[in-house]
Amino acid sequence: MTRLSSFRASSLGLAALTLCHLLPTAVAAQASSSGQAPALAGERCSVQGLMDQIRLGLGSKSEAYKRYLKTLLRESAVTLPDAELRAAFDRETDPVMAEHLAAALVARTERGADPSAMQAVAKRALEERDPAVRAATVRAMRRTSATESTGDMYERLVRDSSPEVRMEAATNLVEDNKYVYAGQLGSVADSAVAAAAAATDPKVTAKILGELSTEKISADSASRIKSLLGSDNAEVRKAAATALGGVPAAEMASARESLIAMYRGERDTGVRKALLQSIAQLGFSGAVPELQRLRSVDPSLASEIDTWTRVLNLGLQEWSLILREKQRLQAP
Repeated sequence: MTRLSSFRASSLGLAALTLCHLLPTAVAAQASSSGQAPALAGERCSVQGLMDQIRLGLGSKSEAYKRYLKTLLRESAVTLPDAELRAAFDRETDPVMAEHLAAALVARTERGADPSAMQAVAKRALEERDPAVRAATVRAMRRTSATESTGDMYERLVRDSSPEVRMEAATNLVEDNKYVYAGQLGSVADSAVAAAAAATDPKVTAKILGELSTEKISADSASRIKSLLGSDNAEVRKAAATALGGVPAAEMASARESLIAMYRGERDTGVRKALLQSIAQLGFSGAVPELQRLRSVDPSLASEIDTWTRVLNLGLQEWSLILREKQRLQAP
C-alpha cells in the first residue's frame, strides 16, 4: 500500500470510528428535538448497534438527518466485522435497511477492504425473492465499479420479472458510465450496450441507449445498436439513433449511412428528429449537404433541417455549443 493509500485508509477508519461514537449523541439530540425522551445508547461500534440507531433515526422528520444516516453505515463499513455485516445483510428483509447494508458491503470492496463483498450483494440482487429488496440491493451498487466487476449481472437484471428492478439496473448502467468512468472506459459502455440489447422491456433498452455515452464503444457494440434501429418500438429506434450519434470515429461513416437510409423510410416524427440530430452530430458542418438532401423527404420537418443547417454553418467546434445554440434558436 502506498503512503497516500495508507493515509486515506487511516483517515477513513478514523472518520468511521468518530461517526460510531457520535451517533448516540446525534440520535438523542434528534429525539429530544422532536419531543421524545432521549434514549441512551452504548458507544461500541457494531453492525447491530448502528442498525438499531439507523432504524430509530429513519423516523425523523429531518430530511438532512435522514441523508446523514444514508452515509453513516457506508462510511463505517471498513471498521466493522465482515462476518457480522454479511450476516446482517443476509437476514435483513426491510428494503430500506437492506439497501444500507448492501451499500456498506459495496463500500468495503470499493475501498479495498474485501474484494468479495460486492459479489455477495450481486448474488442477492439476482436471487432474492422479494422484488422490493432486489431493487434496493441494485440501487446500493449505483455509481460504483459494479458494472465491470459483477460479470453478466446486469444482462440478467434487465430481464428481471420486476419492472422496478429492470429500471434500477438500467439507471445503474447509465450512471456508472457517466459518473464513475466519464464515458471513457469502453468495456463498461460495451456492457451497457449488451444489457440494452438483451433486455426484453423496450423502456429499459430505450433508457440505456438514450442516455449512454457511446464515444468509446467497440465495433461489435455499434453493430448491436444499429440492429436496434429496426425495432418495432419507436422509443427503442429513437434511443438507438441517439446512441449512434456519439460513436467513435472509426464507426462514424457506417453509422451515418445507416441513419440516412433509415430517415427515408421512418414514419415516426420523434424518431426522425433523433435521426437528424445524430446525423448532425456525426458530421458537424460536413453534414449540411446530407441534411439538405433529406429536406424534401418530410416537409413537416423542413424547418427542423433548416435550423440544423443554420447552426452547423456557424462553425462551432463543440457539440455542446451546437446543441445550446440550436435550443436558443428554437426557444419561443
